[in-house]
Amino acid sequence: MAVPVRRNPLDVPSLDPFAQLDRVQSQLGTLLDTWGPVPVLPTTGFVPRADVEERDDAYVVELELPGVHDDDIEVSLAGRRLIVSGERKEKERVGLLRRQTRTVGRFHYEVDLPGAVDEDGVTAALDSGVLTVTLPKAESERVHRIKVTRAR
Repeated sequence: MAVPVRRNPLDVPSLDPFAQLDRVQSQLGTLLDTWGPVPVLPTTGFVPRADVEERDDAYVVELELPGVHDDDIEVSLAGRRLIVSGERKEKERVGLLRRQTRTVGRFHYEVDLPGAVDEDGVTAALDSGVLTVTLPKAESERVHRIKVTRAR
């Protein structure tokens, strides 16, 4: 019959969580070095939720921007990349703020569209907290319907 071994609680090797964190950080640094430069992500602000829809004649991007005024939004187009940025400002409060879960500050959203865009026809409209950007496709990107006829 096996006899259990009694251990003294003082004989347990001590774990140093800070040494383990240093080891993990070192391993992560080595991994990131093998991937090359990593883009810097914004540390403040937020990225709005968005839908990107492709239609026969245009791309339509809808971004949720409740509480943002149209004067605080910048929309630009660089080739096929749509860039929307701006700021949701903190509203002035009269009473004591007990809880805040809404995000305020700068926001930034970018999307690469799958095809060329007619830059002159791009429109942006803000309605009920939703920014809708309509980007007409370039003529070469549009779907052209061809009618099929019966051969004689």
